Amino acid sequence: MPRRSRRSDATWSTTRASSTRWPAPTSTRARPRPTSKRSRRRRSGRRSPWSRTSWSTAIGDVAVITLTTDFGARDTYVAEMKAAILAITRDVHLVDITHEIAPHDVLEGALALEAAAPAFPADTIHVAVVDPGVGTPRRGLAVAAREGVFIGPDNGLFTPFLEGSRWTAFELSERQFRRAVVSRTFHGRDVFAPAAAHLAHGLEPARLGPPVADPVRLPWPEAHEARGTIRGTVVHVDRFGNLITSVGAEALASLGPSVSVRVAGRALQLVETYAELARGRAGALVGSHNRLEVAVNAGNAAAVLGARRGSPVIVSQTSAPVRRARRRS
Repeated sequence: MPRRSRRSDATWSTTRASSTRWPAPTSTRARPRPTSKRSRRRRSGRRSPWSRTSWSTAIGDVAVITLTTDFGARDTYVAEMKAAILAITRDVHLVDITHEIAPHDVLEGALALEAAAPAFPADTIHVAVVDPGVGTPRRGLAVAAREGVFIGPDNGLFTPFLEGSRWTAFELSERQFRRAVVSRTFHGRDVFAPAAAHLAHGLEPARLGPPVADPVRLPWPEAHEARGTIRGTVVHVDRFGNLITSVGAEALASLGPSVSVRVAGRALQLVETYAELARGRAGALVGSHNRLEVAVNAGNAAAVLGARRGSPVIVSQTSAPVRRARRRS
């Protein structure tokens, strides 16, 4: 993206007020002068843990915002969200994680974020919109966690990042950081995107609204081990038909060198790569997200096995030696 010099607040207000409904950035987000608080903080070495200089992801001076939605690519919704961000700041790098979450499937959206967010720098801003309750009293939320800052509806979408005490959440209640007119059906554009843009421009998350101690959490698909057997489920079917399960690589390794894997009632060979399987044959391996997955070489495991999200997965210890898969880099 070509770099553009930032304009002062006065210039922004003068040139944009007549053509946009977006609030002008506050003076705290203007380019700092040599005598600014930000400059003094840099010289003294004392920085707010949520200041732009210490937490907002930078490519040069450009913050990173990701987008994850169930909007698809056919309509204009994603473009409108990006326009909402760019109307506030152009010093931002926008990354699409996916817009193909199944409509209204909050759990699928949460699983997608769990898979993708750790790949980004820890100070990335993630906007996620899978929001069947849009327009209802459900809260908008900003969650500052170890994996980044997450902006979206408080409906369980951020469950993977609410473990332990290493997170802080805030309600998106301050109207100055949203669009002047808010649609009851499109908070992604009118509430969540503007909040993310203001964060990218230097706003601290705590200014978005009051703290939230009880964000909504989804029942999370986990694997459980008892007496040498792990019972889990298929949590995701990717576009290749691979079955991603709730059984993690560490849990798999805890059973020892000899295990059997059964999915949809079928025993499967444990391998290290897809190519180790004969063409059209199903097998199990540790996938790129460090989970046990089931695949068919050059085929669709979901179709071959008749499995889908929620199908049971059983991993058991055996006495016969079985070749184990090593974690792939």
